[in-house]
Amino acid sequence: MLTILGFVMIATFLVLIMTKKMSPIAALVLIPALFCVLVGQGAKLGDYVIEGVGDLAPTAAMLMFAIVYFGVMIDVGLFDPIVRGILRFCRADPMRIVVGTALLASIVSLDGDGSTTFMITVSAMYPLYKRLKMSLVVLTGVAATANGVMNTLPWGGPTARAATALKVDATDIFVPMIPALAVGLLAVFVLAYVLGLRERKRLGTLTLDEVLEPVNDTVTEPVTETVLVEAGGGTAGGAGKGAGRTRTGGGAGVAAGAGPSLDKGSDTQEPADDDDFKGLDPNRSTLRPRLYWFNAGLTLVLLTAMIMELMPIPVLFLLGAALALTVNFPSMTDQRARIAAHADNVLNVSGMVFAAAVFTGVLTGTGMVEHMADWLVGAVPEGMGPQMGLVTGLLSLPLTYFMSNDGFYFGVLPVLAEAGAAHGVSPVEVARASIVGQPLHMSSPLVPAVYVLVGMAKVEFGDHTKFTVKWAVLTSLVVLAAAILFGTI
Repeated sequence: MLTILGFVMIATFLVLIMTKKMSPIAALVLIPALFCVLVGQGAKLGDYVIEGVGDLAPTAAMLMFAIVYFGVMIDVGLFDPIVRGILRFCRADPMRIVVGTALLASIVSLDGDGSTTFMITVSAMYPLYKRLKMSLVVLTGVAATANGVMNTLPWGGPTARAATALKVDATDIFVPMIPALAVGLLAVFVLAYVLGLRERKRLGTLTLDEVLEPVNDTVTEPVTETVLVEAGGGTAGGAGKGAGRTRTGGGAGVAAGAGPSLDKGSDTQEPADDDDFKGLDPNRSTLRPRLYWFNAGLTLVLLTAMIMELMPIPVLFLLGAALALTVNFPSMTDQRARIAAHADNVLNVSGMVFAAAVFTGVLTGTGMVEHMADWLVGAVPEGMGPQMGLVTGLLSLPLTYFMSNDGFYFGVLPVLAEAGAAHGVSPVEVARASIVGQPLHMSSPLVPAVYVLVGMAKVEFGDHTKFTVKWAVLTSLVVLAAAILFGTI
């Protein structure tokens, strides 16, 4: 009974958020509360929620101070050189922009933290997507899937959990999987290329000379902007069908977010969306070029301390945020302004995390997650025992999506490994197979970082889920197939 109710609860949650009948935060709280009552454990709801909040409180604290820290680093210009290099590669071509999104997300994912990856990627790419009126779910989908592949790094979490749970060396898990994971990352770039071509066909290609350079607001001479339209495509804003049309207008700054409007049929300059190119202005007042190497060194020390586990991650980000604010913005007024600038993201993400604590607390406390896992494992035919690596890889997709990584790696994986050992399958092979579901896991409603992604990109979680899940599943299956082909699993 608990098994059925568990699946029904998850299905109800997904349907409600994807059809936008409820907001994610309301669904994360109310749906599990209702099902807790249905299973006859309503009196224990408070205990389950408090336990769930206690488990996720360190994560919420980490995200809060990580958002402040990396928000400050973005404000002061630490990532501008990398971002500008990728944006110059992207130009204003939708295909290049989507591929650049995958590239930037992959590079930043090397630090092993999804929240960091999403904050930097969205801050860099969001203005371009808005300016060209590209689909924002393409941004979130590509970023999440790329980060999911890179999340398998030994310091990213899943690999370390698998190694701990099965008492094997993390290197023995990760290194043999590198070729398969490389194929998975290649699949993400192919996906980005295909989605980019689709966006290019839908929108056309807009060429903006010196797209990252600000235009002096005091310039009185007209600024010329050339719009190039591919055959059969419109401009980024859906403008008319001619090619090489030139428009002129006043001298508002592009990089500062006051570029010409691309609304259809308009040959005159109009104010652009307020969000256009925010954060990309090379003359923004928050830049601290003289402190660049201090900020770079501080970030390097912070990431090194995280990898070496010198302190709990929430403590490291708390110290890092305090130090970054104090050195870069000595004035109390400036510090308050920087904290206020990132307060929306902090509140949205921390609120989602604590709401997710209700969901995970009820799933775990009522025993539903345990019964669901046991049912799935028990459903594996005995004849599949020698293929336990393949079975584990396939099960990792739904299980890591509907469960936390801790629940899967410490609760289910040992059972799968024991079943495999009975048929001669080594624990390290089962451990390798267990990480192939991470591209899908990164879009799970139980992953706090995904709320950073959709929140900063201003995308509904349901829209992100509908768009991303199919591509994430495909990427995970590509990794699994490659691992089997290379003989790793």
